[in-house]
Amino acid sequence: MITSIVMIKCETGRVKSVAEALVGIEDVAEVYSVTGEWDIFTVVRVKEFDSLATVVSEQIASTPGITKTVTTLAFRCYSKHDMEKVWAQHIGE
Repeated sequence: MITSIVMIKCETGRVKSVAEALVGIEDVAEVYSVTGEWDIFTVVRVKEFDSLATVVSEQIASTPGITKTVTTLAFRCYSKHDMEKVWAQHIGE
C-alpha cells in the first residue's frame, strides 16, 4: 500500500467545499482541515504509483478552489493502531 499526504491551500472561503469534494475521491482515505500554513491535509492510499499520479495530479489538482498542493510519500507508519487492519478494510479485503 502506498500512502501519501497531500497538503492543500484553498481560495478564501473554499475549505469546506474543497474538503467535501475531496472526500468523494475514491482513494482519498481521510481529509482534515488544519491550522497553519496549509488549509487541508489529505491522506491518499493506493496500490500502485500510477494510481497515485492519477489521484493527485488529475483528481485532486482539478478540484475547484485549490490553489496549491504539496505531496509527500510515507515510508513507514508508527501507530498504536493496527494500520494493516485499517488499510485492509479500506480496500475491501
